[in-house]
Amino acid sequence: MRSLLLGAIGLVTTINTNAQLSTASPRVQIMDSAFPIKSLGRERRIWIYLPADYTTGKHRYPVLYMQDGQNLFDAVTSFAGEWGVDEELDRTNLPLIVVGIDNGGAKRMNEYNPEDHERFGKGEGKAYLEFLVNELKPYIDQHYRTKKQAKYTGIAGSSMGGLISYYAGLWYPKQFGKIGVFSPSFWISPGLINLTKEALHKRRHANQQYYFYAGKKESPQMVSDMEKIISTLQPILPKESIIKRVSPIGEHNEASWRSELPNYLRWNLRSRK
Repeated sequence: MRSLLLGAIGLVTTINTNAQLSTASPRVQIMDSAFPIKSLGRERRIWIYLPADYTTGKHRYPVLYMQDGQNLFDAVTSFAGEWGVDEELDRTNLPLIVVGIDNGGAKRMNEYNPEDHERFGKGEGKAYLEFLVNELKPYIDQHYRTKKQAKYTGIAGSSMGGLISYYAGLWYPKQFGKIGVFSPSFWISPGLINLTKEALHKRRHANQQYYFYAGKKESPQMVSDMEKIISTLQPILPKESIIKRVSPIGEHNEASWRSELPNYLRWNLRSRK
C-alpha cells in the first residue's frame, strides 16, 4: 500500500507548474497513485481521508466513497474549486473515512454512464461499479478499520458522478446503504425511471437512505428530473429515508456543492438502521 501524506509535502512539483501549495489536510493521503481498475484495464489515483483519532484508536469507522476525487480535497488538483471535504471533517471531527476516486479525464463521461450514448460513446458505468464493489471496497475493508456493512457505507457524487452514485445504490443495495446524489445528470439516461422501477425490490432496497440535492439555477429540468426519480423511489423507501434539498441559488458547480456538504455529511452519519 503506497501512501503519500499531502499535508507534509504537497503536490507542487508533480502537478502544478505555478507552484501553488496544496490545500489538502494532513489527514488526507494518496492511498495509491495507480490503483488498478481490472474491469477496465486502467489505473487510477485514490485519495483517502482518515479521522483524527484513526492512528491512536482501535475502533472502526463508516466509509464514504466519492467520485471526482480531484475536486474533493485539494484546490491544486481541482477543475473549478474543491468541495473542501477535508476542511469540513477537520472542523467537525466527524468519525468518517472518505475515499476519493479520481475521474477518468477524457473517459469520465463513459465511466460514469452505464448506457451507451450517441454523443459520448460506450457506457462503461457497469464495469466502473464492478471495480468499486469487487476491487476497491474489498481492498479498503482489508487494509483499513472500516465498518463493512451497507448501513455504514455511503457513496456520493455530483453531476455525472451523481448519476453513477445513484446507479450504485440501485444495483448494489447490499454494498451501499447511504446514497448522496448531487445535481445528477439524469438527462443522459432517459430510461432511468423504468430501470428504477424494474430494479427496486423492497427486501433489498427498503433499508437504504438517499440524499438528493439540486439548485434552481442549474439546467431548467434539473429539479424536475430529480423529483421524478424521487417519486419513483417513494413506494419502496420509507418517507424519512429520502431527503430532498433544493437551493434557490444553487448552480452547477463545486461552490454550490461545497455549501451543501456540511448538511450532507451530518446526514450521512445519522443513526443507521
